[in-house]
Amino acid sequence: MFILEIILIFAPPNSLQMLIVENLSYTYTDTQVLENIHFTLSQGEVLSIVGASGSGKSTLLNILGCLDRPTSGDYILDGISVRNMSKNELAHVRNTKIGFIFQAYNLLARTSAIENVELPLMYNPKISAKERRERAIEALKRVGLESRLHHMPSELSGGQQQRVAIARSLVNDPVILLADEATGNLDTRTSYEVMELFQELNDKGSTIGFVTHEDDIARFSKRTVVLKDGNIIKDHLIEDRFDAKEELRKIKSGFSDQ
Repeated sequence: MFILEIILIFAPPNSLQMLIVENLSYTYTDTQVLENIHFTLSQGEVLSIVGASGSGKSTLLNILGCLDRPTSGDYILDGISVRNMSKNELAHVRNTKIGFIFQAYNLLARTSAIENVELPLMYNPKISAKERRERAIEALKRVGLESRLHHMPSELSGGQQQRVAIARSLVNDPVILLADEATGNLDTRTSYEVMELFQELNDKGSTIGFVTHEDDIARFSKRTVVLKDGNIIKDHLIEDRFDAKEELRKIKSGFSDQ
């Protein structure tokens, strides 16, 4: 309980807690992957989850994304406990409340950018084909790809493919965006461009949580949770947060303070 009380003071005053993790543990066969995890994420925060390979960070993100269930403890998303939900209920939560961004983009190879972005809306019978197309176009505009609506993934750069994936995560207007090593397949400049987009989305109100093993990428977040051997060993605000626009300016000018 002491740990939870310390974490709560990181939340901005009067902010809405979008995500609450309480005493969360996860065991796979005989291996304790996560143990007694406590933290919250408030509306408008950008949280990075960092740790070495095997620390449990991807498992934690899968649980936060309702792709997996904890062995014990509770997970509350947007005021709703999801731990005991059925598979169908979890699928509904994923499709309506969570925008997930993967390292490998997970785009359909023979499907255009706009059709890839439309996919999450296909599962909602309340949305017409016309509205589905309009929302997909708007999402692609938000990530700067309005001129690439009908391009196939093979016709796009790695950074552009990740932007399509981000647009797809935005199209359902989720309460939180979760990204698993979203910059892992990208070079430094393109990675920083993705971080610039994350910061722009956050400035407009998006709540974001992302996993990374790169220290420089974590410094674009507002707060970092550090995992080691399935335990949180540090939870702290970023005092010297990187501004993506400024870091990109340094790269483009050929100057770096690193």
